Amino acid sequence: MIRPIQIFIAACCGALIAQSTIAADLASKEEVFYKMITIPIPEGIVLEAGAIQRLPGNKLAVSTRLGDIYTIEGAFEDSPSHVKFTQFATGLHEVLGLTIKEDWLYCTQRGEVTRMKDVDGDGRADIFETVNDDWGIDGNYHEYAFGSKFDREGNIWVTLCLTGSFTSDNPFRGWCLRVTPDGKAIPTCSGLRSPGGVATNALGDMFFTDNQGPWNGACALKQLTPGAFVGNPSGNKWYDRATVMGSRPPDPVSGSRMYVEAKKIPQLIPPAVLFPYNKMGQSASGIACDGSNGKFGPFKDQLFIGDQTHSTVMRVFLEKYQDRYQGVCFPFREGLASGTLSVEFGDDGSLFAGGTDRGWGARGGKPFSLQRLVWQHKVPFEIHEMHAKPDGFELTFTEPVDAASAGNPESYQIETYTYIYQSSYGSPEVDKTIPVIKSVSVAADGLSARLVLDRLAEGHVHELHLPGVRSKTGEPLLHPAAYYTLNYIPE
Repeated sequence: MIRPIQIFIAACCGALIAQSTIAADLASKEEVFYKMITIPIPEGIVLEAGAIQRLPGNKLAVSTRLGDIYTIEGAFEDSPSHVKFTQFATGLHEVLGLTIKEDWLYCTQRGEVTRMKDVDGDGRADIFETVNDDWGIDGNYHEYAFGSKFDREGNIWVTLCLTGSFTSDNPFRGWCLRVTPDGKAIPTCSGLRSPGGVATNALGDMFFTDNQGPWNGACALKQLTPGAFVGNPSGNKWYDRATVMGSRPPDPVSGSRMYVEAKKIPQLIPPAVLFPYNKMGQSASGIACDGSNGKFGPFKDQLFIGDQTHSTVMRVFLEKYQDRYQGVCFPFREGLASGTLSVEFGDDGSLFAGGTDRGWGARGGKPFSLQRLVWQHKVPFEIHEMHAKPDGFELTFTEPVDAASAGNPESYQIETYTYIYQSSYGSPEVDKTIPVIKSVSVAADGLSARLVLDRLAEGHVHELHLPGVRSKTGEPLLHPAAYYTLNYIPE
């Protein structure tokens, strides 16, 4: 007799196998445009890559969650067979941020920002100095600390996970602090839950990824602006120690919607981009901005963001309305070997991705990895950008479209939804609408299409699929899906 639990397990296994098959098929198509090169890791090194920093001379510095930092030579080879790992430092505490200034390597570890220097030239750090340690820490597993590269003013932005990712039992857990060049910590933003990465966009504005949980219906990309509250009130009890932040914002109403509460709480800044849960991933992580000026393909100045659970890299295009960011996320690259945690562009325009599956499972299957994505100088047929308009959206493409298919409203499918803004864990998709595509006009050069809808939904993700759109040469889109977070409807 087959028991119900056996049927359930068989169904789940079948679904996972189907998902893996689809992902593998897509990854093989992506490989044509973005080749994935795996860096061999010497036996005995556990390279759960928490952060990556490019170094002069085509070298990398890679930190590990176990507290080591390695310098790596040979990682830029097309067939890396002469890779050399040198242990630069050890005995640190879960390093999740690396940056350099002059001959100092700075790291953000769980309890402090530290700087190190190799004085005698043997490839190992000889001097270790604490730059700042003005936040609380205990033995809780989730008290991560992610650190940025230096910003324009020489600051390192440190994003601090809540205690247990639910509470703020230690000072400034659930906050972002700026560590200044002279080692002072400035409380900068409140309302963080569980960061996964922190970096600037092409304009130098700072962003971090936050993960689904209490007050976060889905994972998201959020802007860090001095004085802002970004959504989770659990750490707001530390406002009495943050005099530069002004008064504590009122607590949001659990069960409301983020865009509704943002109109009542001036400090509250909604996420710039939501990553619909499971559709785009489950654990948003590292951020890298493509400043390669075309060496990585046609996506100049866009953001590339990892997902640890799905072992993927996503792509994000941002735009500004009412002095606030909003934008769209697209799938980009499947099939990484482990859970993508850190990403970093090399000077040659290739993108390095470090992976780990510790703490959470990852589709990739490997316990850790270091890989490199290299553009093959072939342009994929993709949505390049998606712009919000007062009555719909304008899409641009990497290749000219077939006017007949792209101009047909039946080639598109669109729906909208938002999330419950609540103290409970996560949220289903709610308040769904199905806008009608009234018309589509294709530009004469075939590189853009203007969609006019009968309505837009403020504060909603607008999920767009393009199953019928073809390029001028008859090719379907490599990734025929886009997820635009519409916080503000343009006037």
